[in-house]
Amino acid sequence: MGTYEDVFRASNEDPESFWLKAAEGIDWDVTPRRALDSSGAPFHRWFPDGRLNVCFNAVDRHVEAGRGEQAALIYDSPVTDTRRTYTYVQLRAEVAAFAGALARLGVGHGDRVVIYMPMVPEAVVAMLACARIGAVHSVVFGGFAPRELALRIDDAAPKVVVSASCGIEGKRVIAYKPLLDEAIELAAHKPEKSVILQRPQETAELGPHDLDWADLVAAAPPADCVPVPATDPLYILYTSGTTGKPKGVVRDCGGYAVALHWSMGAVYDVGPGETMFTGSDVGWVVGHSYIVYAPLLVGATTVLYEGKPVGTPDAGQFWRVAAEYGVKTMFTAPTAFRAIRKEDPQGTLTAGYDLTGLRHLFLAGERLDPETYHWASDLLGIPVIDHWWQTETGWPIVANPVGIEAAPLKPGSPTRPLPGWDVRVLDASGEPVPAGVDGAIVVRLPLPPGALPTLWQDDDRYVASYLSAYTGYYLTGDSGHIDDDGYVFVMGRTDDVINVAGHRLSTGSMEEALAAHPDVAECAVIGVADALKGQVPRGFVVLKADVDREPGEVEAELVQLVRERIGAVASLKDVAVVAALPKTRSGKILRKTMRGIADGHDEPIPSTVDDPGVIEALRPVLRRAGHTP
Repeated sequence: MGTYEDVFRASNEDPESFWLKAAEGIDWDVTPRRALDSSGAPFHRWFPDGRLNVCFNAVDRHVEAGRGEQAALIYDSPVTDTRRTYTYVQLRAEVAAFAGALARLGVGHGDRVVIYMPMVPEAVVAMLACARIGAVHSVVFGGFAPRELALRIDDAAPKVVVSASCGIEGKRVIAYKPLLDEAIELAAHKPEKSVILQRPQETAELGPHDLDWADLVAAAPPADCVPVPATDPLYILYTSGTTGKPKGVVRDCGGYAVALHWSMGAVYDVGPGETMFTGSDVGWVVGHSYIVYAPLLVGATTVLYEGKPVGTPDAGQFWRVAAEYGVKTMFTAPTAFRAIRKEDPQGTLTAGYDLTGLRHLFLAGERLDPETYHWASDLLGIPVIDHWWQTETGWPIVANPVGIEAAPLKPGSPTRPLPGWDVRVLDASGEPVPAGVDGAIVVRLPLPPGALPTLWQDDDRYVASYLSAYTGYYLTGDSGHIDDDGYVFVMGRTDDVINVAGHRLSTGSMEEALAAHPDVAECAVIGVADALKGQVPRGFVVLKADVDREPGEVEAELVQLVRERIGAVASLKDVAVVAALPKTRSGKILRKTMRGIADGHDEPIPSTVDDPGVIEALRPVLRRAGHTP
């Protein structure tokens, strides 16, 4: 591919040629002659004259190329003690059969299907089946609260909902059917049918509008792939919005397929026949891109893991999966590794597994603190690569592209912008800031293939949310800086920059200092309202499992540590040791919720929370931290 500089320069100086060349990695029914159509700016369309089918590219073409007996999907479920491998031939048969079942229900090109399922192979089959017949899927994380599911049903207006009788969270069996029934009752839009996968752990009682997955598939003829325009939507994926109404991120077919296929080799160094394990969920963008579509588009083997990094049954499960399936590249969230480190601080559980085939560990979803980076690096002896992207972007913005040229790592930075992404840092007036100075991280338009072209049926909100702050730029909502070497440092969401007595301070910098303490497993710093200084920082830390000390001693050391590393200007004088931090199911710490409680607001518990009990247990501590009654 050439050096990083060569590839990056080519992508920005002549994006038309660059992305048409990348598009050669995809099989087209009508090969595009144009890469980019900007005639409707600020709305840009990629490969406007191309036609393809994403399911064909992800499944069928590998069978036709003679690799049908290769493993496509490995299902590993420690919570049900199940292992199952699907070859490309078997996956094609499953997908074609369910696509035929959907077609018999009247689902066709452009229709929407909501998928509300646990981490089971049928979730992947349902996604690919929609793509096969030109339908648009919208996956909602299994177990989401009925009200949140209802909002998504109303927005997407699906013809059919696909669900399961239950999901398994740790050791708990969660019945999905009552949640789905309540959501449909709440929703103004009523799907015509619900297809239910019956799992042995919990059998759902089916109603008059419900159909059994197995019975439906048995009676349906398999469906062929339907070519669609490259600019057609492949899926809608909802992300949180400031108004409370979720934003439906649209992903197009052609741009997404090209970008993901290119990224697998360039960024992750994974090719045909190699195995990638992404420890996420199909309900999130990471699951869409790097459990399902990207590995299959290049003909790799992907691992679908139904379990947790710890507790199902221990903190060694990621090592077991890597060893058992010959994983080359692992990708998960920093939170997962902080959890593993908390339970197994010395990493002793790696001793029982052969990890010589593991070449790269990629982490994303939240800032990779230097302590977790060093722990994983020292333990595994392989590159630990932080990279940064968003639901909206579909694939990484900033990363160390090991398939092109691996750059020296800098702890705290996800390295440099990838080809296709023109990343800048601007001040409040829209002017570029000097190297090393924090500001708003933006991307110059047009965004590359694979990024969102708009929001579902809401162009105005797309412009208002992402394009209106700085003319000609996409607003990431993250703050940070770029150093003299071009390395990007993402310090947190824009609202995680706090103003203490006129000083703009990054809570991310304070978290780095707290995480450097040898007793700290994970931490969060939030800014809370203060009558004198406007805002003051408050720290919350979870200690490692083997730490047996008085919390007060550790808290005093942490306050001093921040003072030494950042200075008295940080004003961090209050750190609390807590049992756990509230997180989303994807592992992001709910700092905004914590901040709202500390400021005395009647903060609702978000639908994305992993364990509502953690917030309730923390609420009194947050109230004290905010000096509110």
